[in-house]
Amino acid sequence: MEDSSTDNYDGGKPEPSGSLRTFGAVYQGFRENAGFTQEALSPVLRYSAHYIGSVEQGRRLPSRKFIDRSEEVLHANGVLRKAAKRLSKQPGLARWFREWAELEKTAISLYTYECRLVPGLLQTEAYGRTLFTQQVPHRDDDEIDVQWAARSERQRLLRERPNTAFRFILEEHLFLRRMGGTEVTRQLIDHILELSELRNLDIQLVPLAQEEHAALDGPMQLLETPDNEWFGYCEGQRGGLFISDPKELSILQMRYARLLSQALTPKDSRSLLKQIRGAL
Repeated sequence: MEDSSTDNYDGGKPEPSGSLRTFGAVYQGFRENAGFTQEALSPVLRYSAHYIGSVEQGRRLPSRKFIDRSEEVLHANGVLRKAAKRLSKQPGLARWFREWAELEKTAISLYTYECRLVPGLLQTEAYGRTLFTQQVPHRDDDEIDVQWAARSERQRLLRERPNTAFRFILEEHLFLRRMGGTEVTRQLIDHILELSELRNLDIQLVPLAQEEHAALDGPMQLLETPDNEWFGYCEGQRGGLFISDPKELSILQMRYARLLSQALTPKDSRSLLKQIRGAL
């Protein structure tokens, strides 16, 4: 059986997109026209009935192998392959992150502080996939593909929005951890050093030896819209908090501004990254 996983965990599950729901309805029509129940089709396709049900409900992006086998078994005459090309990659974004991701697309300023992992916008594929494989409950390969596709799509913002000011404050220990191994970390640092050359992007590190720290309550993101409205986003173990209250935003902005003065300058941060890389 290609897939026998369950989807009981909903904390970071993607919300079905319109294209996935439409594809699922079309797929269900072909299945029923061919005289199969989900349970009967399962051993023929070598995918679990649960997998088939998730596709039909628009909760899962079907794999290419699943589509190819379904085409043959359900005599779809190429319809499923054509429909699959229209499927949205948006389901790789969790429900509670989607509103923030939409604002990112038009933001004129995007400020991030992260102390747990290198932010998605800065990740390499090897580093990102390493993080996905560490998630508990575990993800299958298809889910990881969907998540990385969505993250990779978001990363286009850095180069396609040259007038947006991107600023990242990162903890030094994120690179000392060597998540994924030494080579993955080398590639990650090289990638970030390359990105740091963009005129609209600043990266600052908070060194391990730091006696003052204004953001001990955890990671945060701040965003400014073209209408000069500010929003915030804070993420935890089981979800994210979208912040629009001016008083709360004022607190986050003060903390971020203070942390900027406590972090190394962009130039010194580049030097530190090169030192870390050289020691790997």
